[in-house]
Amino acid sequence: MRTKSGFLELSPDQLRWNCCPDLVPVGSSAEARACDEIIGQERALRAIQTGLDIKSLGYNIFITGMVGTGRTTTITQLLDQLEKGEKTPDDILYVNNFKYPDEPVLIMLPAGQGKEFSTSMTTLIDLLKTNVPHLLKSPYYTEKRDAIVESQQKKQRELLQSFEAEVSEQGFSVIQVQMGMFSRPDLIPVIDGQPVPFARLEALVKEKKFPKESLEALREKYEKLTSKLEDIFESLKEIDEETRTLLREWDEESITPVIKGSLDEVRAKFNTPKIDAYLDEVEKALGNSLEAFKAQKKDDREPVEDFLEYRVNLLVDNSDKHGAPVIMETNPNYVNLFGSIESTMTRIGMSQTDFTLIKAGSFLKANGGYLVINALDALVEPGVWAVLKRTLRNQIFEIQNYLQMYLFSSARLKPEPIKADVKVVMIGDATIYNLLYFQDEDFKKIFKIKAEFDSEMERGEQAIGDYVRFIKKICDDDGLLPLDKDGIAALIEYSTRIAGRQKKLSTRFHIIADVIRESSYWARKAKRPAVGREDIEKAIDERFARVSLIEGKIQEMIEEGTILIDTQGAVVGQVNGLSVYDMGQFMFGKPARITARTGMGRGGVINIEREADMSGPTHNKGVLILGGYLRGRYATKRPMSLTASLAFEQSYGGVDGDSASSTEVYAILSSLSGLPLRQDLAVTGSLNQRGDIQPIGGVNEKIEGFFGVCKAKGLTGTQGVIIPHQNVQNLMLRSEIVAAVKDGKFHVYPVKSIDEGIEILTGVEAGAPDAAGEYPDGTVHGLVDRELQRLAKGLKDFSAPGEKGEGPSEGPKK
Repeated sequence: MRTKSGFLELSPDQLRWNCCPDLVPVGSSAEARACDEIIGQERALRAIQTGLDIKSLGYNIFITGMVGTGRTTTITQLLDQLEKGEKTPDDILYVNNFKYPDEPVLIMLPAGQGKEFSTSMTTLIDLLKTNVPHLLKSPYYTEKRDAIVESQQKKQRELLQSFEAEVSEQGFSVIQVQMGMFSRPDLIPVIDGQPVPFARLEALVKEKKFPKESLEALREKYEKLTSKLEDIFESLKEIDEETRTLLREWDEESITPVIKGSLDEVRAKFNTPKIDAYLDEVEKALGNSLEAFKAQKKDDREPVEDFLEYRVNLLVDNSDKHGAPVIMETNPNYVNLFGSIESTMTRIGMSQTDFTLIKAGSFLKANGGYLVINALDALVEPGVWAVLKRTLRNQIFEIQNYLQMYLFSSARLKPEPIKADVKVVMIGDATIYNLLYFQDEDFKKIFKIKAEFDSEMERGEQAIGDYVRFIKKICDDDGLLPLDKDGIAALIEYSTRIAGRQKKLSTRFHIIADVIRESSYWARKAKRPAVGREDIEKAIDERFARVSLIEGKIQEMIEEGTILIDTQGAVVGQVNGLSVYDMGQFMFGKPARITARTGMGRGGVINIEREADMSGPTHNKGVLILGGYLRGRYATKRPMSLTASLAFEQSYGGVDGDSASSTEVYAILSSLSGLPLRQDLAVTGSLNQRGDIQPIGGVNEKIEGFFGVCKAKGLTGTQGVIIPHQNVQNLMLRSEIVAAVKDGKFHVYPVKSIDEGIEILTGVEAGAPDAAGEYPDGTVHGLVDRELQRLAKGLKDFSAPGEKGEGPSEGPKK
């Protein structure tokens, strides 16, 4: 509708879309069927399904979208449906590599068989630990062993007896000579039945009590017998070695069949080439380690398990799985995601490890299935992204110790690599996706599917029905009060407000769910049986009241006059702009005074915020566009000599965005024309160089912010806002403002161009150029054009002779 002055003004029904209760298909949410599907994300669902169905290399999925749009819920539901119909992946095991112990051997077995194989090997060793010692104590074993020992000892005795007899015949006796801690056998002459050392015999020779010839003869015999003694001891050693060989052969003959029989039972159960090769190595190793079965541990203080090298490390056990595994890793650090190789400390403080200390992470547990992780979490954790993309690119996974990557571990293993078959789903936002896509060449090769979750959906009969069923689900899950028709209508209206367009509904369901929960709380507190409109509105108001401290402080300063805002009268070069404060949890709008001062010079438009390093790039762009508009409007026939300064008064925290560019133009035009601007109006709108008004964001918050100031200072019936006409579809104003407009106490003016806006603000016709490009006298553009001509003439007259028309610098040159 148009006002008496001919300005287009919005009617109350254009300021808000009201959901008629008749659009709600049920009388209460309790009558609806709870939804069990994803709402409003058909495009994303198709993309995800494509990624899940294609099994080729690189078809991993990256999901983007705002928090609360159902990204995690969607992928969880889809994967739950898939996992039951797909093949259960193999179990993953590591066993000892007897040839190279630092390179454990990988074994893959069908789901469930890994646990059976591990149990079989444990049972095998436990049986051998019991049966072999019993066999060693049996008469069958001991009698043969004793016979072997007795036979060999008899050979030694016979050899020694023969030698001793010969020694005795030659007049010598065998004695033991102490050599420190040890003793050795030696020969000593026997004279008259008594052993006499050679030293004593030499003394007797000197005393001529013993013939020298007899001593020499004894020495010759001694040398021969000593040489023979050495040969005897060599023969005794050979007999000892022969004894050990015979005993070992007997051990193998008696015990090896027990070991082989036990291993054959395992072979029969798990007939695969890799297990056969492993059991062959086990058989060899056990055959060479029979002494371990004989040894009895007397000291239980050492916490080392016997026969550890024959155990099985069941890394991933899928015996209880039915279909492909789905792993949701909420804490994707390196160890949780990729596992580790742990180590233990010996008594002397040395680090040691073995294949039984290899631990699996979420990636291996998801092998043959799906892994879901948060993109930001994976990127910020050290080492995670590099290993993840390398594994997905090469389809080979190698477990390594996390500390080993930083050289903190001396004990190292290199387990046999595992073939990776994991579909990874990363959940993040568009910023992270774009960062990886353009900065990491590997990313686009391994994440070929992008699923974008929308934050809004079309408002229609189907969508409203889906919303009702979503409400039912939340109420059922949390045990909440049902919503009646009016309550459902109020919630749908709030959803439209969040979406930012009257024909849309929000898909940020975490916010909607919170409002449902909180409205149920207020309804219970009021002792109502169901949630109505007043409870929904109460919950929404309370949600913002909890976090609106800063908004309240700014409003208080405006009311006290600390922040200068006029809501009445008219002032030259001054206009109320509308700004939005984004606090993260919520946004609110407040007016800001924007002023312009103009004068002679060639400085152009000076952005004071930019000069003070308080202006963002978008705001700087808006000011430059503003300069382009002024040049296109007034400098096509003559040069424009102007220095104009623009400022957001009392702005101390920085300014960004171009929604004030039209407002700044109004301030400059007012300053140049001398026409005062209405202070009972606030303005927002972006500008292009042709003078067209462009849409902006936060229109509801901006209007509500100025209305709050006007209400606090007193509504006069003339106050209102000027907004871009394209933003009419975004309006979802509070009922209080709609009522004020209906009563004629507040006004909302949509405009398409600068000309429309300046006419509303000044009450003066903007003016259109004639054929010669001149503007009519008394119009806004005519007054501005005359003033610019005056400034140009004044600047020329002021310029000193010889300066070729250059005037003094009145500002930084653009």
